[in-house]
Amino acid sequence: MSERIVIATADDDAYRHLQEMLGAEADGTFAAERCGSLVATAARLREGPADALLLDLQLPDSQGLGGLRRVHAAAPRLPVMLLCAPAQQALARRALQQGAQGYLCKGHAAGYLLAQTLHGIIRQGRQRLQWGRSQVILDSIGDAVIGTDLHGSVDYLNGAAEAMTGWPSEEAVGQPIERVMALVGSNSEGEMPNPVGLVLQQGGALGVGAGTLLVRRDGTRVAIEDSVAPIKEPGGGISGAVVVFHDVTEARARVLRMAYLAQHDALTRLPNRVLLNDRIAQAIGLAQRKGHSTALMFLDLDNFKQINDSLGHAGGDQLLQAVAQRLSSCVRGSDTVSRNGGDEFVVLLAEGRGLQDAGIAAQKILATLAKPHRIEQQELRVTSSIGISVYPADAGDAETLLKNADTAMYHAKQAGRNNYQFFRHDMNQQALERQRIESGLGRAQQRHELLLHYQPRVDLATGVIVGAEALLRWRHPSRGLLLPERFLAQAEACGLIVPIGRWALREACRQALRWQTQGLALASMTVKLSAVELRHPDLVGAIRATLEQTGLSPYCLQLDIGEAALLPEVAASAAILQQLKALGVQLALADFGEGCCNLRALLQLPFDVLKIDRSCIQAMGGSGGGAAIAGALVALAGRLGYQVVAAGVESPLQLALLKAERCREAQGFLFGRGLPVRQFSSLLQAQRLAMDTPKVLAGLA
Repeated sequence: MSERIVIATADDDAYRHLQEMLGAEADGTFAAERCGSLVATAARLREGPADALLLDLQLPDSQGLGGLRRVHAAAPRLPVMLLCAPAQQALARRALQQGAQGYLCKGHAAGYLLAQTLHGIIRQGRQRLQWGRSQVILDSIGDAVIGTDLHGSVDYLNGAAEAMTGWPSEEAVGQPIERVMALVGSNSEGEMPNPVGLVLQQGGALGVGAGTLLVRRDGTRVAIEDSVAPIKEPGGGISGAVVVFHDVTEARARVLRMAYLAQHDALTRLPNRVLLNDRIAQAIGLAQRKGHSTALMFLDLDNFKQINDSLGHAGGDQLLQAVAQRLSSCVRGSDTVSRNGGDEFVVLLAEGRGLQDAGIAAQKILATLAKPHRIEQQELRVTSSIGISVYPADAGDAETLLKNADTAMYHAKQAGRNNYQFFRHDMNQQALERQRIESGLGRAQQRHELLLHYQPRVDLATGVIVGAEALLRWRHPSRGLLLPERFLAQAEACGLIVPIGRWALREACRQALRWQTQGLALASMTVKLSAVELRHPDLVGAIRATLEQTGLSPYCLQLDIGEAALLPEVAASAAILQQLKALGVQLALADFGEGCCNLRALLQLPFDVLKIDRSCIQAMGGSGGGAAIAGALVALAGRLGYQVVAAGVESPLQLALLKAERCREAQGFLFGRGLPVRQFSSLLQAQRLAMDTPKVLAGLA
């Protein structure tokens, strides 16, 4: 297919010379059209597509750079090369800063150079058009999106941006961003500089400060939050910027409403299990820092099923609401009363209160609940059984604290109901058990009981294994093969997570190098860093030393970092990640889409890869828009320039949907579970043999 070249010149000699060069040197791959004026050129570009434009700086109706600006307005993404006289070269060089791809001096261009140059700028132009296709995806999201060219002129608005700014896309395109997206401060009438200009100058992502207002076209103002990122070409150059923003008032109200519903029981309006777990974790953290204790009460109504059956569900719900109100009246405002589900409630006593305070509170609750309840014109008496556990005497974490209180509550049931019981256990036995686990982990390295399994990461376009993730396993002498969730928490508690993590890193790097020497090279070996490792002061030095000792290229190592492992302060996380990035390793944000990762903060962190969380992938193919959410995450990550990996792919349907969203890589049980070294090596060898077989057959033919 011929490349369509429009030549805008009134110079007959120049046109004839260019036509001869294109016909002779390009082997017929170019089809040239001539326009003798700027008006004719603009009309031609509006009529139909072209692949490139050769624009004379001396047209009858246009002199100098004005023609370039008008051409860009008519065809913003069309590659443009200028034709100039030798005396106009300085002017042509200025045009390069305004979006022209190059210039030719009339009569001084070789045909093969012209052909090569045109091929190059057309290829670049098509790459930019590829971004245009992704605009369809951006046009379907709820946030407003505005794209600009290198000069800060608007070249795209999605539907949400049109609605928020009041500018239709056809009128906004070509306008300066400052006009379409005028900003003012909430405490000032003066205009604020749009961050797009600074992003284009500095090449880094920015966002507007708190209190920024968008002045819509009709003069009304809307409080917004936004982030601005540069659009980077494959070669690293900047071709424009993208602005993502939304109405803060509506968004905050929606987020608060959703957060409330996600963290509160719909019937009683009390905190639910999700919020309770967070409160327990905070209480434990505070108690740990101050050397205090904190108590947890697990409460279950006695014989509620019979009451519920007699009253009906509506009456039972009213009773639960009445119980919730009385429980709240029995404790302090700093305490937490939660409904755990059914007729189960949990009370967390904060601010360093232990056994004695918990006993007093339990007595008050029993007495208050025992008073008659008036439900549907009936007088009901209800009692409860309460179990109590205390941190740190009974448990060292929220889950165990809650479980132990539940156990104590059943003892209260067995003791005749309408009473409370403290959790009891053999402290010496528990300490001995912790010591056994700790010493077992310590000996595990010395006895070579720790090992790594490897899970494949696959290129979805080719089906080829391109990477491996190292997965830690413990071959326990009596309990068999243990997965990380069985021992990593204890490893963190007893301070062994760092040496275990260092061992895993060294072993993974050595194995990656072994596969390379065997001709089974992978693009990268992935090793996950825990929060403790990420905060360790010697992390960067240890990784540098490991790479030097093993001989593995840093570009072959990918470090997975979960959102929860990042420091609360973005700047602190960025400082650590920048040091890791300086080593040359790849950085991946694991579990993307699981939490509430702030996109503005994300753009400040030097991640190379975003791994879409398994929970998002599992939602694909189901109801509720799961596929759309996962697809939007894939599109957004790719649009921002990240490599995208889908984690936890388990079904052919998920695979098909990911391919449709142009996700590049994935891992999960569909492609293979974690395998021992020998089995993974056999998998790589089989893959290499399958890839080499066509070459061998071709040679025999």
